[in-house]
Amino acid sequence: MGAAEQLLRDALSLEVTLTEGDAARLLTLVDELARWNELYNLTGIKTQREMITHHLLDSLAVNADLTGMRIADVGTGAGFPGLPLAVANPGRHFTLIDSTAKKIRFVAHAAELLQLTNVTALHVRAEELRPPAPFDTVVARAVAPLPRLLESVAPLCGPRTRVLAMKGRRPEAELAALKAPWRVERERELRVPGLAKARCVIVLMRA
Repeated sequence: MGAAEQLLRDALSLEVTLTEGDAARLLTLVDELARWNELYNLTGIKTQREMITHHLLDSLAVNADLTGMRIADVGTGAGFPGLPLAVANPGRHFTLIDSTAKKIRFVAHAAELLQLTNVTALHVRAEELRPPAPFDTVVARAVAPLPRLLESVAPLCGPRTRVLAMKGRRPEAELAALKAPWRVERERELRVPGLAKARCVIVLMRA
């Protein structure tokens, strides 16, 4: 089975329906990441198969948790989960935020290469950003402990914003340390094809 066919099948198991064009774009993203990684060390993941599993599929695993049209990806790194989610959701706009210049340069380059007109790349710290309106969803993949994450993304959030914190194992101590006004709306285990490690998403809102 070819990489594109396997990606389509694995994405479908996550309830994400990609077109063949989407799969081709995502594989182009992986190839370009591998090329840049040799020069700029953007990710510790080296092989195509691992990049597909640990970056593409892991990103798409939270697709069902997105709400609204304006999505912020905080601490996006080399563009994950934001870029794969933008490919899968052309009708939504994604703002990818990171404080590391070389990573945001790659994100902007990749968005242009993949012709993703629904992506904005910002080189800024999330806590310094003052958007004209709150985002509908803020997603962060393994960025910081929950209390610190929520403090940093607070300027991006309104009363209806959902924060998706992508984690490994359920972060018991972090959840116990949550303080008002934040509350857990729901949480679920993520089963990523080919990834044996524990993964979960915690969905939080202001009470």
